[in-house]
Amino acid sequence: MTIKMRPKILIVDDLLENLISLEAILEDFKIDMVRAFSGEEALKLSLKEDYALAILDVQMPGMNGYETLELMRQRKKTRYLPVIFVSAIHQSDLNIIKGIETGAVDFIPKPIIPDILKGKVQVFLDLYIQREKLSYLLAEMEETNLSLKIAKSNAEAASRTKSMFLANMTHEIRTPLNGVIGLSKLLQKTPLNSDQQELLDIITTSGENLLQIINDILDFSKIESGQIQLENIDFNLNSLLNNVYQLMKFKADENGIDFSYHISNDIPVMLTGDPLRISQIIMNLVNNAIKFTHQGQVKLYAELIDRSRDSMRIIFRIIDSGIGISNEGKLLLFKEFSQSENSISRKYGGTGLGLAISKNLVNLMGGEIGVESEVGRGSEFWFRIPVKEAKVSDIKPTNVSESVPEKLKILLAEDNLINQKVARLTLKQFGLVCDVANNGLEAFELFKINNYDLVLMDMQMPVVDGLQATEMIRTFEKNNMINFPVYIVALTANAMAEDKQRCLLSGMNNFLSKPFSEHELIQVLIDAGKRKE
Repeated sequence: MTIKMRPKILIVDDLLENLISLEAILEDFKIDMVRAFSGEEALKLSLKEDYALAILDVQMPGMNGYETLELMRQRKKTRYLPVIFVSAIHQSDLNIIKGIETGAVDFIPKPIIPDILKGKVQVFLDLYIQREKLSYLLAEMEETNLSLKIAKSNAEAASRTKSMFLANMTHEIRTPLNGVIGLSKLLQKTPLNSDQQELLDIITTSGENLLQIINDILDFSKIESGQIQLENIDFNLNSLLNNVYQLMKFKADENGIDFSYHISNDIPVMLTGDPLRISQIIMNLVNNAIKFTHQGQVKLYAELIDRSRDSMRIIFRIIDSGIGISNEGKLLLFKEFSQSENSISRKYGGTGLGLAISKNLVNLMGGEIGVESEVGRGSEFWFRIPVKEAKVSDIKPTNVSESVPEKLKILLAEDNLINQKVARLTLKQFGLVCDVANNGLEAFELFKINNYDLVLMDMQMPVVDGLQATEMIRTFEKNNMINFPVYIVALTANAMAEDKQRCLLSGMNNFLSKPFSEHELIQVLIDAGKRKE
């Protein structure tokens, strides 16, 4: 960095020959020298410009050097200006002491020895240049900080806009999708001929694929913004893998391939970790393996790598006999919105987010993920993660199909007629009926005159929304000293993490996002029944 302007030095003396002498001594310096013939003139000039240094004579008619410097020190602009006195009055140390006390940084006697003056001037010029550089850097830093604040503010605004868009988009898609998937699932339980069954299976699969795409986009957005929080709960690994097997076996059978899984005997039955996210990673990898395998098999292995007193590492390997991946294709794996080959997306579909999400989840768990593959010879995807052995011996599974309460008084608050139909027909399977409110205000009025065991509450409704209605219900319960508050569950197409938080903060007890599964609704019914007992 360079100083844009040459430093200025103010030289003050009532005699022209003395000023010319100072200029001659300092002519080698890259400076501009400004003359003043009196103290009064020096004060005026000192207010107009910034000076690196002032060289001030003591003996001058009118206002002497001491008086001039005293007035300089009273002004903000010149309060810290370095001043060197030059004078023939130096017979007594008192003159030098007075000069220093007045505020001078040095006192040079006349006749001036050039080398002494040059040395002292050089010191103050260097200090001035360093001070100017520091001021420039501070100004630059302040400007940079301001730019960073603006950039941060813009990024936060963009993030909020993106979150709002995602929330609205998922809500608008999930609402009709709940009707498509919900009604198709109910229709599958009715007598159908083979052609009807085939068409219905296509509808159901298409709806579930669309739901998976929406979930992938949401998961990727959560990971990108740091909103994913891992659980640390006990789970049965064999049950987890068996669930994956049951869910993926149908797709494998459709493709005419064999799908199996194997767990090493040295892995403890019960582990502690995040079973939902582990299952999600395995499902992504197994789904890809089945998708890209036309004949042969897909095998899932869970094996113990090593263990210490506190934890262990487990590797999951998914091996297929599918189309394989080229070396160039491997470079694109685990990157968002990309697949190993451009033709893959056209032929097999998908967003290209599954592997990117899996990699991020594995990284969050402190693990690693990778692949080994050759074109035409299949692939082996693997990931290894640390887990802990659970302190409990096992978790007894609950036969939820036999645990649904026979009698529950239920209120459904939902403004969408199709979603009302889906909920009512699903409840009807279990011999249950419900009252229906078309908005939050109707729900509140019905609640006041009925003793409900369960309220299924949509978030977005006209007149009064689900959050406001819940707060009204909780306030009513408190004011009327109701000892057993009603069990309120959000049943909404809003699926963002902050939506769930808002529901719980409003006073709801649980949260289901549309389209909900039959198993999820069963669990809600069981929970409501337990509170009733």
